Amino acid sequence: MKQKKSKFKRMNAIKGWTLVTPYIIHQAIFFGYALGWLGYLMFVKWNYLTPPKWVGFDNFIRVLTDEIFWLVLLNTANFMLYFIPISLLAAILLGMAFNKLKYVKTFVVLSFLVANISSGVGYSIVFQKLLSESGPINRFLFDHFDFTIPWFSRPQLALLAIALMVSWKFIGYYGLIFLAGLNAIPKSLYEAAKLDGATQWKQFTKITLPLLNPSLVMVLVLQITLSFGIFTEPYLITGGGPMKRTYMFMMYIYDNAFRKFTSTGPGFASVISILAAAISFSCIFLVRKSIEKEVNLV
Repeated sequence: MKQKKSKFKRMNAIKGWTLVTPYIIHQAIFFGYALGWLGYLMFVKWNYLTPPKWVGFDNFIRVLTDEIFWLVLLNTANFMLYFIPISLLAAILLGMAFNKLKYVKTFVVLSFLVANISSGVGYSIVFQKLLSESGPINRFLFDHFDFTIPWFSRPQLALLAIALMVSWKFIGYYGLIFLAGLNAIPKSLYEAAKLDGATQWKQFTKITLPLLNPSLVMVLVLQITLSFGIFTEPYLITGGGPMKRTYMFMMYIYDNAFRKFTSTGPGFASVISILAAAISFSCIFLVRKSIEKEVNLV
């Protein structure tokens, strides 16, 4: 009997390793090798043409003493102050609206997800035309209220415009996450609350919001990750301006790795990417530590 059990376990182990081995090989080639190469580049100076030269921690010192690095970090924090509240509130309301639908719910939800799969280049060009000085939105404002909004010529308005664009793209996806969280909440809790005379606001603050904590944390993690990785919208629309106030980490990495490689190069860009990832992970860690709670829906 023991021999049969051990043979069964051995067969299961073989099947398991057979299934996971291709994934392990894939990760070793496309993630492990790339991460190792990135770690090496942080300590060398290289311009793609000559052999890499070991410089130790010089790249770290140069990045941390670079004013542009701190400006980019400030820009990212500024963008998050616009993007996270706007998209989070809109996604919660959208998720609740999805939950109230009785008919054609699938069609409506999928319609909002179209924005999420749309081309970043395509919708950036569309929004650039919509919000331009002579675009339809400013023409409407001028014709009816006799003023226009310089969306892309003032730093804070440019950041707000980009935050609104990115929110438009992702609120459908985030709303679907909140819809899944709402569907997991037992209806009996609301029925009991109604019997106790709880108002709609009380039900939302005491039942819905606390039990949506896993969905809320997940959306916040996705928002923080996106904020540190945004590239297409500011690159295409503002080019990092005005006054470099829409200059983000991915643009900073791209410029130093591929456009200024004679003076900085991939080693400098590698340090920027590692520091950006560390700051992003730190923000995620703080968010999870401060607001994440264990929720038992059973």
